[in-house]
Amino acid sequence: MSLLIAPSILAADFANLQKEVEMLNSSAADYIHVDIMDGVFVPNISFGIPVTEAIQKHAQKPLDVHLMIVNPDNYLEAFRKAGAEMISVHYEACTHLHRTLQAITALGAKAGVAINPHTPVELLAEVIQDIDLVCMMSVNPGFGGQKFIENTYSKVSRLKELILAKGAKTKIEIDGGVNLENAPKLQAAGADILVAGSFVFNSSDPAHTIQQLKEIPLL
Repeated sequence: MSLLIAPSILAADFANLQKEVEMLNSSAADYIHVDIMDGVFVPNISFGIPVTEAIQKHAQKPLDVHLMIVNPDNYLEAFRKAGAEMISVHYEACTHLHRTLQAITALGAKAGVAINPHTPVELLAEVIQDIDLVCMMSVNPGFGGQKFIENTYSKVSRLKELILAKGAKTKIEIDGGVNLENAPKLQAAGADILVAGSFVFNSSDPAHTIQQLKEIPLL
């Protein structure tokens, strides 16, 4: 099975956002990854609900919304109304993670949990069956264009083992530093979805780059 690709709109040309979304619509992308940053949980500010609504207005691919914010529970309903079909919250930002996952599911969205590079996958063992998507950060969150963290491969393998052991249907998404070199290794380790931002949008032909990611050979 080929990998699912979720280009991160954070790396797009904001002055031509509609054009960029339309490019993704016509590409082989499976999702549009939307990074929300508050300048508190991560040292950067991206965009919020109005821009998400604007993206949704033109998007023909599901919005995969990644909340890199404190107190995400306060904004779940708003982002769902803005068009999010998948909502990922950070393990590190949720005091009552199980309750948050229930809230996302009750809104009719897929429930995701993002984990930072230092967070062990084993901490998800008690809720893995309630998680539709684990967004594994393969860079430290907050900025695009960072170098991929090599330890990610072993983390993916351990997470895959946990998912299988628990009989869960959770998908594994990798976010940060993804390229054609590490994509096959990530898939071999157990990844299902790749987020690609700078690698896609900084290329001379983003649609072709997305297609290349979709067609990587299995190891």
